Amino acid sequence: MAAPEKRCYTVEDLQIILACGRETVYTLLKKNEFRRFRVGGSGGAYRISKKSFDEWLDNKI
Repeated sequence: MAAPEKRCYTVEDLQIILACGRETVYTLLKKNEFRRFRVGGSGGAYRISKKSFDEWLDNKI
């Protein structure tokens, strides 16, 4: 059985995609550049909407 298509990215995914550090990703999150939510409540890990991020990136290129 094939793995399901990713619908969201992690902070680490964005670090790899953008070739940047963790602080840069968190700065973008604080600026609300793309839609995101937390898994596990207010102290949980971020998940970033793949669609929202991909649209943001397409507009930057």
